[in-house]
Amino acid sequence: VIPPPVIHIESYSEDSISFSLKMTTNIKVSGYVVNIYWTFDAHRQEKRTLIIEGEKSIQKVANLTAQTPYEISAWAKTELGDSPLSFVHVVTSGTRPASPSLKAKAINQTAVECSWTGPRNVVYGIFYATSFLELYRSPHNTTTTSHNITMIVQRDEQYLFLV
Repeated sequence: VIPPPVIHIESYSEDSISFSLKMTTNIKVSGYVVNIYWTFDAHRQEKRTLIIEGEKSIQKVANLTAQTPYEISAWAKTELGDSPLSFVHVVTSGTRPASPSLKAKAINQTAVECSWTGPRNVVYGIFYATSFLELYRSPHNTTTTSHNITMIVQRDEQYLFLV
C-alpha cells in the first residue's frame, strides 16, 4: 500500500506559505501534485496547482492574501502508482485587505469600463457573468495590477461584475 505524503508547513507570512513534502516509504517517488485551495468572496473556491518533480521537496507559494485560510492537498507519483491524498490547513498572517469599491460604466454596447479603489502593487481579479449563479460557478475572469480595465462583453446582455 502506498501511504499519503507528509505535508509539513515550514513557515508562513501574510503573502506566502513554505511547506515540505516527503514520503515515509521506500517506494521510489518521481514527483508530487499539489493543489492550493482558498475561498474567494465566501462563495467561489479558487485553486492553484503545482507539479513538482523529485522525491523530497520544499516549496514556497507566494502572491497569497493576508489572513486567508488555505488548504494544501498533495499526492505522490510513484513507480507503483499515485498515493492517496494528504491535506493540511493554514491561515496566512497579517490583516486581510479591505474589499475594493467597484464602479462599472458602459462605454458602448460591447465594452464596460471597470474602475476600483484599493492598495497599489497587488493583483486584482475581475469576475463577470450574466447571472449570480454563473458569477459563482463559472464566471469570465481576468487579472490586472491596475485600478481599471475595459471588459469586452456580448451586446444585449446585462452583466454582474466583481473585483
